Amino acid sequence: MELILWRHAESEDGIPDAQRKLTAKGLKQAENMAAWLKARLPKETVVLVSPAKRAQQTARALTAKFETRPELGTGTAPQTLLKAAGWPHGRGAVVIVGHQPTLGQAAALLLTGTAAEWSIKKGAVWWITHRARHGRSETILLAVMSPELL
Repeated sequence: MELILWRHAESEDGIPDAQRKLTAKGLKQAENMAAWLKARLPKETVVLVSPAKRAQQTARALTAKFETRPELGTGTAPQTLLKAAGWPHGRGAVVIVGHQPTLGQAAALLLTGTAAEWSIKKGAVWWITHRARHGRSETILLAVMSPELL
């Protein structure tokens, strides 16, 4: 299984939180990261997205075919995010477009076994895979890409 954690791009400040939109810079970040992902994602990738407007806009830069999942909203526990993705036994690739601190906590949990407070930059992607090899379960960090590097 491949899990791609994508933090929503830069958004406006304000309330209500769920209605915050991407800034012009955020729209460009989302477009650039989507182009990078499109060149690399497997064909049958599933995209799961927070209901927050900024996450929806970020996902739309990649595809119109995504599933909005209320359990991926702000304040979600990392374990809930991983369950929604089907980690570690799901098939294929899953992109989750979501929020801090949940994405960072999920990355830390997968890579260290503890849901630590890791920061994922706005618009950035962490690509993690799981496989069984020689009877052992392995979690591997394949890539970390920031919009500033594109």
